[in-house]
Amino acid sequence: MADRKRVLSGMRPTGRLHLGNLHGALENWVKLQDQYECFYFVADWHALTTDYASPGDIRGNTREMVLDWLSAGLDPQRSTIFIQSDIKEHAELYLLLGMITPLAWLERNPTYKEQQQQLDQKDLGTYGFLGYPVLQAADIIIYRANGVPVGKDQLPHVELTREIARRFNYLYKSEIFPVPDGLLTEAPVLPGLDGRKMSKSYGNCIFITDSEKEIGEKISRMMTDPQRVRRNDPGDPEVSPVFAYHKLYSSPSEIEEVAHGCRTAGIGCVECKKILIRNVISRLAPIREKRLKLESDVQGLRAVIAEGNARAAREAAATMELVRRAIGI
Repeated sequence: MADRKRVLSGMRPTGRLHLGNLHGALENWVKLQDQYECFYFVADWHALTTDYASPGDIRGNTREMVLDWLSAGLDPQRSTIFIQSDIKEHAELYLLLGMITPLAWLERNPTYKEQQQQLDQKDLGTYGFLGYPVLQAADIIIYRANGVPVGKDQLPHVELTREIARRFNYLYKSEIFPVPDGLLTEAPVLPGLDGRKMSKSYGNCIFITDSEKEIGEKISRMMTDPQRVRRNDPGDPEVSPVFAYHKLYSSPSEIEEVAHGCRTAGIGCVECKKILIRNVISRLAPIREKRLKLESDVQGLRAVIAEGNARAAREAAATMELVRRAIGI
């Protein structure tokens, strides 16, 4: 693994992972293990940027999320899996990078005002919320990562990290930090049960950990083509959230059958959903089975996290030695 380039990514522990997380990020993380030296972390400090007033669920959510990661195929022998807050060097580098990051860089961050508007029920007028891209930069460059797997909407965050890395290297006449690239991942857009973006805050998710019964009940009440009012009305599969799932979970022949049946009213929405329910349950079964085994092995999970923390701590400590020397403190 030493000759491989290194990638790093993380997730905030906001609750159980849903199918959008699985197909949008986690499946790609699993694939990257074959090509890169991978570091994946639970971004629990980042969770405090928006949930500082109610942090009670963070520890439990952290455990649930790591279980989901391992169940979906992250391998602790091939990836370093760790908890952000257990590696205190992140906070030290965050502080030092904060000294050199122009305020204007943070204020122009496109996500800053957008999230303030979306989460208007929370007071996000805090230093932590404004400065979280600096913490994000520290998370990435403390491991001297070469790449960060992201979707298009996250590219501005990677660009800010690149600017901060360049500025540090220039100011302190060092080449400590590689300038990381955004590894753009084309993730399928998976709508929620109501047709909106799948989000825990909307209550429209299918979770990796849902039982067969829960999966069946949720898919049964999913939106379809709103123009298809009666069974014998033809529809347009491309506007149906159910069809987006078929593209991921059904065979090519089933996709063709469902699409043709929808357009000609040869198949009803109930029949269409039954095919999907069967396929989703079948696809998620190995993940659920693996998770049940992992849940009962409390010591094993602790060992995975402890080993990942130890690996991450060694890398972070080595980087901070170079940083302190370059600054002269």
